[in-house]
Amino acid sequence: MTDKRMTEDDVVAQLCDGMTIGIGGWGSRRKPMSLVRAIARSRLKALTIVSYGGPDVGLLCAAGKVKKVVYGFVSLDSIPLEPHFRAARERGAIDVLELDEGMLQWGLYAAALRLPFLPTRAGLGSDVVRPDVFRTVRSPYADEEELVAVPALLLDVALVHMNRADAHGNAQYLGPDPYFDDLFCAAAARSFVSCERIVSTGELEPAGGIASLLISRMVVEGVVEAQLGAHFTTCEPDYGRDETFLREYAASAESAEAWSAFKAKYVDVDAAEYRRAVGAR
Repeated sequence: MTDKRMTEDDVVAQLCDGMTIGIGGWGSRRKPMSLVRAIARSRLKALTIVSYGGPDVGLLCAAGKVKKVVYGFVSLDSIPLEPHFRAARERGAIDVLELDEGMLQWGLYAAALRLPFLPTRAGLGSDVVRPDVFRTVRSPYADEEELVAVPALLLDVALVHMNRADAHGNAQYLGPDPYFDDLFCAAAARSFVSCERIVSTGELEPAGGIASLLISRMVVEGVVEAQLGAHFTTCEPDYGRDETFLREYAASAESAEAWSAFKAKYVDVDAAEYRRAVGAR
């Protein structure tokens, strides 16, 4: 089997301007932040980000990498509104498509099934169903119910973070929730996984049972071993959310000078220097 180990910079080298990138995790939970920071350091631009968003979305907006965000929400959890995302919206710096959380899932599922759309009741009667984006369809059966046709959210690339993976791309979560990381990978043309630790294939299942083997090597192009790769978001049971750092990050949205200082200290550095900076703090 192929050894798919890479670095964060190797992954970024596979990306291009204008790509649609799906980012796994949920709010401030198990986000692939080391990969996000690598994108923020790069020359990439005009990206479309699809996410149940958290600091992944905010940091990339602050770094000027984003053209459009497709999202169910963008939150830091303990801070309800992601400040950098909010600032980008208020400036009119990005385009947005806000979806019901179930509609976002359904769009990813349609893409995973290689279908043009899937019908749903979610969003009916709300302003979420924008006429310039969505169409309705009528059931061909006796009920003739009108439903929203959610278009497939086709991703060029998916980025997810797991607790453990092997060198071939099989990846495992050990926390309380898989979120929709497997769906992001299935909806993408190419997927990359970062993880806290690369282990042998035989070490994966005993750690959490076969149900926790969420990602198959068949859909993974590269694996990055990234200790603290989800920091400052949670990566249970390895570590929880770093609330002190979260507040420091949120404060960086208060001014251009605050963001510049935060970026120099925590973004414009490699993964090893980031860990040293976090440890020193």
